[in-house]
Amino acid sequence: MSSSRIAVQLRSGLTNTRPITTSNSLITGANLLRNILFLLFILRWTRKAVLQLRGRGVFGTFFDAYKFLRRVSYGLFLRSPGIRSRVQSDVAEAVAKLQLKLVPQGPGISRYLTLPKEGWTEEQVRAELQQLGDMNHTRWEDGRVSGAVYHGGEELVKVQSEAFERFMVANPIHPDVFPGVRKMEAEIVAMVLALFNAPPGAAGVATSGGTESILMACLSARQKGYTERGVTEPEMIIPDTAHAAFHKAGAYFKIKVHLVACPPPTYTVSTKAVSRLINSNTIFLVGSAPNFPHGIVDDIAALSRLALRRRLPLHVDCCLGSFLVPFLSRAGFPTQPFDFTLKGVTSISCDTHKYGFAPKGNSTLLYRTAALRTYQYFVSPDWSGGVYGSIGIAGSRPGALIASCWASMMSVGEKGYIDACHSIVGTAKKLESAIGEHPGLKDDLKVMGKPLVSVVAFDSQTLNIYDIADSMSAKGWHLNALQNPPGMHVAVTLPIVKVVDQLIEDLVAVVEDEKEKERVRVVEGKGKKGQAQGDCAALYGVAGSLPDKSVVVQLAGGFLDTLYKA
Repeated sequence: MSSSRIAVQLRSGLTNTRPITTSNSLITGANLLRNILFLLFILRWTRKAVLQLRGRGVFGTFFDAYKFLRRVSYGLFLRSPGIRSRVQSDVAEAVAKLQLKLVPQGPGISRYLTLPKEGWTEEQVRAELQQLGDMNHTRWEDGRVSGAVYHGGEELVKVQSEAFERFMVANPIHPDVFPGVRKMEAEIVAMVLALFNAPPGAAGVATSGGTESILMACLSARQKGYTERGVTEPEMIIPDTAHAAFHKAGAYFKIKVHLVACPPPTYTVSTKAVSRLINSNTIFLVGSAPNFPHGIVDDIAALSRLALRRRLPLHVDCCLGSFLVPFLSRAGFPTQPFDFTLKGVTSISCDTHKYGFAPKGNSTLLYRTAALRTYQYFVSPDWSGGVYGSIGIAGSRPGALIASCWASMMSVGEKGYIDACHSIVGTAKKLESAIGEHPGLKDDLKVMGKPLVSVVAFDSQTLNIYDIADSMSAKGWHLNALQNPPGMHVAVTLPIVKVVDQLIEDLVAVVEDEKEKERVRVVEGKGKKGQAQGDCAALYGVAGSLPDKSVVVQLAGGFLDTLYKA
């Protein structure tokens, strides 16, 4: 029987097939692995591009790309051989001037760079402390400083000092050794939780200040996202007016920070813009009550609804609002929802060392549930020194500061805080009205947004605001310059309450002086709104306007170095 032609060919083909070698298998596997990795790379960056387009839109994406290329190009320009040496020379000159201003010079200045051979007497120590306290400085005691010193009065200082002395050596890391400190710290947190209408089961911690409170809130959200959803590339969405501590947390904890613009006239964050930026990597939303630059309270209610809908944590930064915002309505001022009565709010930071009048080094972080608090804990169960656990960044902490904070809150009480709110916010309203109504101010200055609390920010379309800031400094005032957009603000404190009329009077005089300079410029044919020349202009007007901020970073680094120049 004859065989089929096709069958013969098949047999021939099978006979001629070469065996697959091990080397060929390895090459094939390597090629497959390479293709898979390349595909994953393409998918990863395609996803990033899609999220970018979804979050920022086509125009926003192109604008971000333009800013990035502009910043990189300008950075390369600054690092070119001829320009780099000039920039370094200018920065060094600026830092040298800064050192002359901050570091005492000349005869009569003693420097102690090594331990004394013999310990000083009490009289010597007291005399030197007196001299250090009397060094030339901006007179915060006379109400000349915006914010910075949240003084509760001399009588309160005496109480704080007694509490500090009584618990000088206390350390809450040893609650069995210092049970009183443990009790006071727990009561501080409980009182602040009640102030912000926390629900049953809420919890909190005491921290060293607003920055630590914000850092721990971000860390808790990051750990929650990783533990519950497996998020390994965490992102948070914050208003561009949110405190710089959120940027610090992003740098420390490797959290990508998305900024959402807070444009005029409201200077509040857009919840629609926030919503567009939410994706599977989002761990955290943020609102301020109020923000530091403009004193504006974000629409926390809208952010709360968004957070609930998208099942995300929402943090409210109330470090600056602290013990003012909760008392606004009882002090007779308008307010808006911001606390745990909004179901979407999961954490709040509140500084007791601001308008709670506690000594510096006191703040609180509040959580809706105790489970959220555990995400910021650190526990080392197998350390050779024993089981180690800490609530936050610090291990040992000063129990004396906790005692002073507790003493402050118990001394002032609810009525005292309401009275303080009435005085401080009332003074802020007076300043706001003066800027909007005074004949010498209303045509040249404009209040930014509608502040509810203690901060009044303003800008100018007719004068250079940084010249105004520098001229106020020349009159002995230490006010805050702002950028993006240019402006300045006053954070009213109890010391400022007593001198607000003088502040307004000096502001009117400075504005009139600047207007006269502008009139002279016009007569000389130089045009209006000349280039600012003072210290604020150097940092914010010139260096701050550069696409690449490396020069500003170098200046800031020089400033930080100067702080430790003995």
